[in-house]
Amino acid sequence: MYGINQQREIYVILFSLCTEKGEKNHPSPNFKQYVREQGSLTDQLSRRQVRVYQLYSRTSGRHVQIQGKRVSATAEDGNTFARLYVETDTFGSRVRIKGAESGRYLCMNRRGKLVGKPNGRGRDCIFSEIVLENNYTAFQNAKYEGWYVAFSRKGRPIKASKTRENQREVHFIKRLYKGPLPFPNSDQPKHFEFISFPPTRRAKRNRKPHSAS
Repeated sequence: MYGINQQREIYVILFSLCTEKGEKNHPSPNFKQYVREQGSLTDQLSRRQVRVYQLYSRTSGRHVQIQGKRVSATAEDGNTFARLYVETDTFGSRVRIKGAESGRYLCMNRRGKLVGKPNGRGRDCIFSEIVLENNYTAFQNAKYEGWYVAFSRKGRPIKASKTRENQREVHFIKRLYKGPLPFPNSDQPKHFEFISFPPTRRAKRNRKPHSAS
């Protein structure tokens, strides 16, 4: 028969073997990889969330605008071409950016040039919003990882292959659009008017004479 100490040693050895075997059969999940994979999938079921705002460039001091195929960061605050529709592509941080006035999407070609396209379904027209430590926002292309939306001091697009996350040229601030609201007849505001009616006259009541009973 084994002694008490020997039995304890045997239990410890058996427990350690069972633990090592369980770890080999069931490795710990990689949550970072899981979030990355789920965030890269296009959400086909949920309703799209659309936000309307402007993108203020840190370097040019102007706003991003999409005019046909041309993309620049030279629009003043409230410019109609600076109003952007930003549509969510996933439940993560991937978005599509569309010019409200031109109807074209902000996209990036294989040479790293920003262009406006009428169809924004491709991955070259999807960008990941990255909130930086300095509270600025950077937009990384979903198809070309490591390539960012960037503009020079003159508001011209910078080749995406030369961009980095810590560069001032890729930093933007989201700003509310302060132009006229896109409602019908908004260009013809009307003041509240009181409607005048002709005065009404009460008709005199003719009392019936009481008959003697």
